[in-house]
Amino acid sequence: MTVTIIAARAENNALGKNNDLVWDLPADMKFFKDTTRGHVVITGRKNYESIPERFRPLKNRTNVVITRNAAYDAKGAFVVTDLRKAIELARDKGETEAFVIGGGQIYALALRLDLVDKMYLTRVHGEFDADVFFPDFNEDHWDVTEVFRHEADVNHACGFTVFEYIRKR
Repeated sequence: MTVTIIAARAENNALGKNNDLVWDLPADMKFFKDTTRGHVVITGRKNYESIPERFRPLKNRTNVVITRNAAYDAKGAFVVTDLRKAIELARDKGETEAFVIGGGQIYALALRLDLVDKMYLTRVHGEFDADVFFPDFNEDHWDVTEVFRHEADVNHACGFTVFEYIRKR
């Protein structure tokens, strides 16, 4: 099974502020939905709670929430207490590609534990005031290809580029 991080990060690695995104990029959100649809998505509790309630759990996906609180109630989602258990649950469900969708602590943990095979990282062209950031990682350990670029337009205040990173083994 492939473990894939999917995230949008600004030039300064900003992810969000006050438990919310700091940009509105409909084409990137469509890429996220299309890419993760039908798969297991793994998220930390804070990130899960940042998703508007009417969209929780994310439809057409198996949602797995990681929290230290084993009694946490996430209706329609599985709750586990650590990242390895979340990945094991995805594997047990026959998943071929599980997506780690945030937040910053979960991304950092997945990279630190060397659990990630692939990443789809959207580079948002701009710097933003944030309180959550994507972790630094050694780009020399990854093969990188551009998936697509989207320029700023009437629906996108800033442009962005989606990159695919495949871990070198």
